[in-house]
Amino acid sequence: MECLRRVNPFRACAGLRVLGYLMLALVAAIVAASYYAVVVYAWGPLLLRGGNGGTVAAAAFVLAAFHLLLIMMLWCYFMVVFTNPGAVPENWRHAAEGDEEQGHAPRYCSRCQNGKPPRCHHCSICDRCVLKMDHHCVWVVNCVGARNYKYFLLFLVYTFLETVLDTLVLLPSFIIFFHDGSRRPSSAGDIAILFLAFVLNLAFALSLLCFICMHTSLAASNTTSIEVYERKKTCSWEYDLGWRKNLEQVFGTNKLLWFLPMYCTEDLQNIPTIQGLEFPTRSDAVL
Repeated sequence: MECLRRVNPFRACAGLRVLGYLMLALVAAIVAASYYAVVVYAWGPLLLRGGNGGTVAAAAFVLAAFHLLLIMMLWCYFMVVFTNPGAVPENWRHAAEGDEEQGHAPRYCSRCQNGKPPRCHHCSICDRCVLKMDHHCVWVVNCVGARNYKYFLLFLVYTFLETVLDTLVLLPSFIIFFHDGSRRPSSAGDIAILFLAFVLNLAFALSLLCFICMHTSLAASNTTSIEVYERKKTCSWEYDLGWRKNLEQVFGTNKLLWFLPMYCTEDLQNIPTIQGLEFPTRSDAVL
């Protein structure tokens, strides 16, 4: 029993950071394999070879769509990785006192020795409190919180579109692999990369579809992954302002920027939820 008491579970959580860096390498490997299979092996030669106008046009379209989605996916990915999800200001106290006036008891984090704003949670892996924390994502070696949740959702969307595109454009080569031995790649390396790229993209597309459906539902109801259980215990969720306002709290009011990993200056100044310290609530909410 004494040995069990000495075990620090937070050390195991901190070890997940190492796993996160391995995930970064895995992401780079999947992107590289997909790029080789789609651009170098399957569709690039069709464009360079010329010939049939329809084939050249199709190859040009596939390669343009592939590179556009790849750029957007990587842009969103790096924004999630390098954007601070939201840190609690040092010696944060006054907002907690305001919550008490609204019927919420002040919250305090004993590990950070600091007050906890509404919807803030302590991440055992990062060992810090994160504003409007959704979850810690090992794929991005970062927490997903108030200030990078939009980037995370866009990363899911563009990765899903990219994997669906890769699966569809590699499908003819995959079919040829099994049905026409004379047209199979002569290189064992090409065969392995083609097979892995197709299978991995198909698997990621199916799994990402589930994640997108889940997070779309959460964003539309202004709920984080952590708050799902808490919401079930209430008659009406106090942060649910209607799906349009809920989505604006995540993506901003400028619809032209909804699908870009950025905010306009007006939204950063006028939407407090993006900063993660203040959240408007429903006046008719029943707790």
